[in-house]
Amino acid sequence: MAKTSAAASNTLVMRRLNACLSLSALLLSCSPGSLPRLQIRPDVHSAFLEKLSAVAIERTRHVVRYDPAYVRIPYPNGDVSPDTGVCTDEVIRTYRALGIDLQKEVHEDMQQNFSAYPNQRRWMLGHTDTNIDHRRVPNLRVFFSRKGETLPVTSRAEDYLPGELVTWDLGGNVPHIGIVVDKKSSESGRFMIVHNIGAGPKMEDVLFNWKITGHYRYFGPIK
Repeated sequence: MAKTSAAASNTLVMRRLNACLSLSALLLSCSPGSLPRLQIRPDVHSAFLEKLSAVAIERTRHVVRYDPAYVRIPYPNGDVSPDTGVCTDEVIRTYRALGIDLQKEVHEDMQQNFSAYPNQRRWMLGHTDTNIDHRRVPNLRVFFSRKGETLPVTSRAEDYLPGELVTWDLGGNVPHIGIVVDKKSSESGRFMIVHNIGAGPKMEDVLFNWKITGHYRYFGPIK
């Protein structure tokens, strides 16, 4: 009886081992870009991303003069003049239309985790600054990675979906940010990007025009 039990136990162990080896072989045979992207999207998150896309598209109706000047603004819910702004201001205004104040959220996280954020020498920043912290792409990249979802950076257009955020290096370490929206280019079939690269908020097919440095989803603070 003992011999029979031992044989059965050994058979079970071998089956489990073979299953593990088969799974390992499958994972090793897949390149990172070929692994399936998880599409875990509760209804509330899907609805939020749809609203974010719609608001971003609406922003293209506004006339905004590109102005990167440092401006003192109120806190919280502070904003520069609505007829001026840069790429980050379009993201900030889009989220604020949905009741999310990135100025406040970024500031509070930076206060508690200042060393996690880039303190570039040219900024001469030794402390938080509610006037500008949330208006800097490098800070938003850290914030979205900490408080949102960091998604894969790939060369496949289908990996970038409406409501998601993309950052780029325009060259020479010049950062940029935009929002993927639910409108496709008639030429490429890709989802378009709403961004402000100098001529105000525009919806353009520019996903792969520059080096992508980040890809995120952010649904607001956890309540």
